[in-house]
Amino acid sequence: MSPSGPSPTTPLNGDASRRSSGRGKRAFAATWWGQAWVAALEESTLDAGRLSRGRTYARKGLVGATTVAPGQIKAPVQGSRPRPYRSCVHLPVLTDTQWDTLLNAIASRAGHLAALLDGEMPTELIDAAREAGVPLLPQPTELDPECSCPDWGYPCKHAAALCYATAATIDADPFVIFALRGRGREEVFAELRARRTAPRENAAEAVPAGVPAAAAYARWTENTPELPEPPEPATHAAAPPVDPPPGSGLAAADLERLIADAAGRAARLLAGDTTTMELTQRQDAVRIAADRPGPEWFHNLIQGTGAKPAEFARLTRAWRHGGPVGTIVAEQPHTPDPAKMAVARTALTQALAEMTDHPVPLKAWRNRITLADRGLQLRLGPDARWYPYRQDDGEWWPAGPADADPVTALTTLWQQTGT
Repeated sequence: MSPSGPSPTTPLNGDASRRSSGRGKRAFAATWWGQAWVAALEESTLDAGRLSRGRTYARKGLVGATTVAPGQIKAPVQGSRPRPYRSCVHLPVLTDTQWDTLLNAIASRAGHLAALLDGEMPTELIDAAREAGVPLLPQPTELDPECSCPDWGYPCKHAAALCYATAATIDADPFVIFALRGRGREEVFAELRARRTAPRENAAEAVPAGVPAAAAYARWTENTPELPEPPEPATHAAAPPVDPPPGSGLAAADLERLIADAAGRAARLLAGDTTTMELTQRQDAVRIAADRPGPEWFHNLIQGTGAKPAEFARLTRAWRHGGPVGTIVAEQPHTPDPAKMAVARTALTQALAEMTDHPVPLKAWRNRITLADRGLQLRLGPDARWYPYRQDDGEWWPAGPADADPVTALTTLWQQTGT
């Protein structure tokens, strides 16, 4: 296990008050927090059959050694094939702000820390954290299973077995939950020690974080003063008054392009377009590259972000098709509403039956629906639109603009590829 503390095979200890009666000899969790983990799994799906097979696998000891890391727990799970499958369960990590709230809740009562050191998870701590918006124990919608097996179940029986086997690990050491949320035992203790030893006289009052630029602009637009019509944008930027300093690596033409870019963004901002106000440095570099500034700029932008050329090129294409949301879809898979994915899959299956004279298998994983034998894929974005992708030399590349209808997105992609 990656977090410091007891290993997954450490025997459970503690008195009978930690145990829940009436669960039966074959229960996977003996503590209330271990049972909360199992409940989150069982409430995340209606597939009782796969859960039942997962319990059988776990009881037979088919789950190998588990590895815990921030946001995930994984293990090999022996299935029907000779080689074990690679199963994993993802859990969102807490933000720094949530961690501050949680650590303050622990530090506020000495009994919380004492209970944790004794292998207990105080219910009062969980209640206080939940009221403050910090979900330490997993919610049903947060557990995100993944497996290398061909089963399309969510979860498959192998990932379900891993979840059930993990319950005993969490029973023995509640700090496993902390590690899954992003910080291990030693890091939590170090943070708590720092809070106890900080001199009170030097404690400064919290300084307001200020207002994000987008929110400030939105507030200003509520009472927008009358402004004159902006002039037509110039076809090219004015030359800078002085040349760049020697050795800066910039040429006058570079500054002219940056000036033109800033002017264009300002014009869009005045028109109410705030989509580029909260971009990361990486996203802003992709935005500039998507404007086709030339090979030298493209090369410098890649070096500045530290991205691999193919990865940066893929993000650039994603921006051209979908802007900031397109880059998020290209890099960050997420778990949408299972019902929405099921409806889309049914609609696609029916459409494919009309487009071909033989069945086309679909495989769904998180927000992606893939036609593996055709090298086509649709990804559901956070904007509820379907983004088409095409496989090229083993890599998935954005293949066109998104559409709210998955069938329309697939049909367009199908026609483009001549499938």
